[in-house]
Amino acid sequence: MKPARIFDELIKEMKHSFERLPDPRTGENTVYEIKDAAVSAFGVFFTQSQSFLAYQRMIEKAKGKSNVQSLFGAERIPSDAQVRNLLDEQEPELLYGVFEKGHELLAASGQMETYRSYAGQILISCDGTGTISSQKIHCPNCSRRELANGETLYIHYAILPVIVKAGESRVLVLEPEFITAQDGHEKQDCERAAIKRWVKRNGAHFEAHQYTILGDDLYACQPICELFLEQDFNFILVCKPDSHVALYEQVEFLEKLGSVEELTLRHWNGKYYEIRQYRWVNGVPLRRGEDALQVNWCEITITQEDTGKQLYRNAFITHHELKRSNVVPIVRDGRARWKSENETNNVLKTKGYHLEHNFGHGQQHLANFMITLNLLAFLFHTLLDLLDEQYQALRQELVTRQDFFNDLRALLRYMLFDNWNHLMHFMLVGLELIPDT
Repeated sequence: MKPARIFDELIKEMKHSFERLPDPRTGENTVYEIKDAAVSAFGVFFTQSQSFLAYQRMIEKAKGKSNVQSLFGAERIPSDAQVRNLLDEQEPELLYGVFEKGHELLAASGQMETYRSYAGQILISCDGTGTISSQKIHCPNCSRRELANGETLYIHYAILPVIVKAGESRVLVLEPEFITAQDGHEKQDCERAAIKRWVKRNGAHFEAHQYTILGDDLYACQPICELFLEQDFNFILVCKPDSHVALYEQVEFLEKLGSVEELTLRHWNGKYYEIRQYRWVNGVPLRRGEDALQVNWCEITITQEDTGKQLYRNAFITHHELKRSNVVPIVRDGRARWKSENETNNVLKTKGYHLEHNFGHGQQHLANFMITLNLLAFLFHTLLDLLDEQYQALRQELVTRQDFFNDLRALLRYMLFDNWNHLMHFMLVGLELIPDT
């Protein structure tokens, strides 16, 4: 089995970013470099182990070197407190180039093409989520939520854009956009402002008209939709009746005229037959007023054939023109938005990444910097799963994520490995997946 170099390439790019982190310190208190603090913190997230650094110091004391050095390229390992102190002033935006590099490697391999959906589009699902929270610890980047008991909850929110595809369980995380507290703004307003910042910053990075943004009803408003189009993004967004009264009035009017098209399909889901009813119309106003943006609307209703029970119903607006020939794949793509919740937020919060755990709050940027490192670890794992044959073989043998990382942590706790390939080879031989040569 030929070893892949993807891990080394990713680590190299990440270290380049770490080396560019500014160091505001003066004087002689510079025993540990900023880059070593960042590498050490990343090792914690990559191995999904809060005790990773402590064990590496033990290995270094016994053998003169640690896996933080041999695998991730650190020179010295700061203490946990030193890591947090050194990284508190670092803005997470300084790491965003690593996300772009990771996706460039994926594109160069040809794997990005497998994520193309309807009309060759790549789907970017955007969803806001809470990360760490506390009633005691807070920083200037915290949002506030007043609790029923009168106390204040300090919480970090972020938009986590990911590339998704219907039928593909693996998502490709993109750089986040953190939602910071803004006086006089509700959370929804803050999330809308955040998605605007992300789109404006990233619009030029994506090939025009080749990417479709998926989002919930919050994004289905004229200013955001106009911004998507200005930045050459297509969109498929959830559209609820309560927040789009003018649009649904027009749909109802056109339905009376017989202008709303319909398509009914019978679908076997592996257990029973479903009846899938599609309805759609083009060119309806997103809001009231002569300047209203014209969008295309579609709806899907799924019922169980033998019982008549409604299983699912949702509606979307899109810039894609709707036809009998494409309404099914466009609705399918719109429903892929739920991968933001299932394959992204849920995985990050419950499958070892502990997104809601406070790894370090700090007084400035530490919390968001740590979250960004955690997201980079998630991206690295996904890229290895797609591009590294050795990693793929191990993940197939150690079926669950928990099994794999339990074995990985145990080995790194007691043994020193020369490099990533040495670690992968050792595990493959130990599981008798390859001969010991």
